[in-house]
Amino acid sequence: MRNIYCHGQLLHTIQMAGIYTDSKTFVDMKIKTSANDTLQKFEKMMNETGSAPSRSEIQNFVKENFDREGSEFEAWDPPDWKQSPEFLSKIKDPKFKDWAVNLNLLWKFLGRKIKDEVRDHPELYSIIYVPNPVIVPGGRFREFYYWDSYWILKGLLLCEMIDTVRGMVENYLHIVGKYGHIPNGGRIYYLMRSQPPLLLPMVQLYYEHTKDLNFIKQHIHVMEKEFQFWMNNRTVKIEKDGKHYTLARYKESSYGPRPESYREDYETGLMYTDEEDKDNFYSELKSAAESGWDFSTRWFIVNGTNKGNLTNIKTSYIVPVDLNAFLYQNTVVLKTFFTLLGNAEKAMHYEKLSEEWLQAVEQILWHEEVGAWLDYDLMNEVKRDYFYPTNIAPLWTGCFHKEKIEYYVSKVLKYLERTQVMNNLGGIPTTLEHSGEQWDFPNAWAPLQHIMIMGLDSTGDSWAQDLAYEIAVRWTRSNWLAYNKTNVMMEKYDASVPGGHGGGGEYEVQMGFGWTNGVILELLDKYGDRISLKDDFTESDENKVMSDSRKWTCSHFTIVIASSLALLAGHVL
Repeated sequence: MRNIYCHGQLLHTIQMAGIYTDSKTFVDMKIKTSANDTLQKFEKMMNETGSAPSRSEIQNFVKENFDREGSEFEAWDPPDWKQSPEFLSKIKDPKFKDWAVNLNLLWKFLGRKIKDEVRDHPELYSIIYVPNPVIVPGGRFREFYYWDSYWILKGLLLCEMIDTVRGMVENYLHIVGKYGHIPNGGRIYYLMRSQPPLLLPMVQLYYEHTKDLNFIKQHIHVMEKEFQFWMNNRTVKIEKDGKHYTLARYKESSYGPRPESYREDYETGLMYTDEEDKDNFYSELKSAAESGWDFSTRWFIVNGTNKGNLTNIKTSYIVPVDLNAFLYQNTVVLKTFFTLLGNAEKAMHYEKLSEEWLQAVEQILWHEEVGAWLDYDLMNEVKRDYFYPTNIAPLWTGCFHKEKIEYYVSKVLKYLERTQVMNNLGGIPTTLEHSGEQWDFPNAWAPLQHIMIMGLDSTGDSWAQDLAYEIAVRWTRSNWLAYNKTNVMMEKYDASVPGGHGGGGEYEVQMGFGWTNGVILELLDKYGDRISLKDDFTESDENKVMSDSRKWTCSHFTIVIASSLALLAGHVL
């Protein structure tokens, strides 16, 4: 089966023929008979055509031997869906409330249940069978995706869909038990790579809503197994001042192009004449896919800079702030769960590990002069001073010394003022680099907005909380403007234009969209009692929104920085 969906001559021949606009289409199809039979028929076709079949011959081969993508699902209507979840009553603005009602309806549209036939005949499918239905991102992403699910779960919990949430968490625990980790997404061609490690925070979300300690007791060993995957396979030692610190990076090492983007990877890789260099390039692409940021100048290294293009991708040589903030959060969750279970020895082990991890983040990733946490370049042994929303991810996960909270907040606020990211009126951009990649400027993504907003808000500092609120207002209004124009939610937006959708990358903008919905519902729950479009707000009022935002940028942020500098007076800079 891997010789069809993951690598081999059949995959190469079909994907390079370009019979589908999206390379993912073919690898999501079902085999009609068996893998062996299909490979034999392919070999026959190649023999008869002198290993040079025409495009139409390849099309006919696929049509005769594969069922179309999506045939692995059956209709499913979430039985725990509720028409009027309680949080809707907190939303003051009637247009926002109507919008939230529609977003709640989208969970039905995004729900998927895998047919029992996949369980009974997994050899015919690329999809990984899971026993419970899932909520998927949407569009071409018709299976589960690891880190997407964290924000999807937050939205589902607000909509009181507890059974669906439990089922999705159980799916992930089932997969860890079977494969040893959670893959990038629910396909066998994703198995060699993962995504940002948010399973334990997902379980924590479920526990906070249910207080189901038996669930924790039943699955704690599987949660440890998922955490150990990262410790055993993704860590690296970094020396500083004679001491060695352990941190993590993304690193996938399978060979060949990504099956779901085979033609794109293969054609880009043609610039390499050395096969080892080519395989390293493919590995770095997959490592970037593991990060969730596929693709971005964040992973480019040219002479110690982020310049160049996709052929300069060196993901595995970069130690990312957010990954290490997430893993710190994992240690804290494990400590909390073992404490609840009365296992003092394990709780102490994870408390010690969390302290060591925090120290490593402080020593290697915190940059005193810049006033933020920065990714670290292993190749050149330097911090990478480029803006990403994830540069303040430690505020979101609590990965900092709590007794220095005022110091970190004042530094971070000054850093954000200096980057001028608040000049963007549609949201916080992913980077400030114009590259054409979808995780670069001007694109803005929901999870990164959430990390910044909740990270700033959680500090308890009034100025940081005001900034968090303003980011939330801009993002919510921008998403509403786009929805009002198109009647869809999108995976990414244009940070520079309120209501503008994102672009770039290797596929069309996808609609749905799971984590975008979850983040908006979370913001409407948190700020719905005061955030408003105003009753007379229409598309023609967009200029007024932009004008108001500019006023905030110029005046309010100046006050924030003045306050920050006052706070700094008591600290050594």
